[in-house]
Amino acid sequence: MGEKRLMVDVNDVTIRFNLASQKIDNLKEYFIKLVKRELMFQEFLAVKNINLKVHAGEAWGLIGTNGSGKSTLLKAISGILKPYKGNITVNGSVAPLIELGAGFDKDMTARENIFLNGCVLGHTQQYMKEHFDEIVDFAELHDFIDSPLKNFSSGMRARLGFAIATMVKPDILIVDEILAVGDIKFRQKCMKRMDEMLSNGTTLLYVSHSINEVKRLCDHALWINKGEEVMQGEVNEVCDAYVKEMKG
Repeated sequence: MGEKRLMVDVNDVTIRFNLASQKIDNLKEYFIKLVKRELMFQEFLAVKNINLKVHAGEAWGLIGTNGSGKSTLLKAISGILKPYKGNITVNGSVAPLIELGAGFDKDMTARENIFLNGCVLGHTQQYMKEHFDEIVDFAELHDFIDSPLKNFSSGMRARLGFAIATMVKPDILIVDEILAVGDIKFRQKCMKRMDEMLSNGTTLLYVSHSINEVKRLCDHALWINKGEEVMQGEVNEVCDAYVKEMKG
C-alpha cells in the first residue's frame, strides 16, 4: 500500500509582521508621516522556518503557549496570510474555523449569514438551501434564526460557524480554539462530529490549550514556541514533553 496523499506541505515557512515602533495618536499624523516616509517599523517574525507535512486522514494538534505562532501558521495554511519566506501547498477543499465571526455580517440575520458564509466557502444558494435545516438543527438556533447576529453570544456564533463549516464535509478541517467559547454539551457534540469526519477521511489541523482534547482527537502534534518548532511527531510523545516542560 502506497503512502497516503500529501494534503498540506509547509516548506521552510517564515511569516513576518511589521510592528509600529512609535506611537501615533491619530489618522492625520499617520498619513503625514507616511507621506514624509517617517513611519518606523520593527520587524517581528511570528513563525520561523517551520516545516510540516500532513497526509490524508491525519489529525494534527498544534500546541504551545499564547503568542507562539500557532494561529498565524493556520492562517497561512488557510490562505489568509502569505508567508514572507518558504511556501505552502494545500491539496483539497479547506474549511477554516479560525476567527470567531469570520465570514459573518453581524447586522444580518442568522438565516442570511448561512447563505453568506456558504457563498464565502464557494457553495451555491441551492446547495445551502438543501442543507439549511441540517445546519440549523446542528447549531440548535431554531428560535433565533431570524435575529441579527449582533445579538448572538460568542457561543451562539461559534455554533453557527461550526455547523456551516462541518456540514460541507471538507477534505481539510482547520479549527483554532473556536470551540472554547461553547458550552460543554455543544463541545461534546462538536467532538463527536469531528470524530465522524476523521473516520470518513477528513484531515484535521487543530489548535487547543486543552492537551487532553488534542490527545483525544489527534494522532500527531507540532509544538511551537516563539515561532519556532520545538518538536513534532506522535501526539502523546509531543504532548507529554510539552506538559513536562510547562511544569518544569
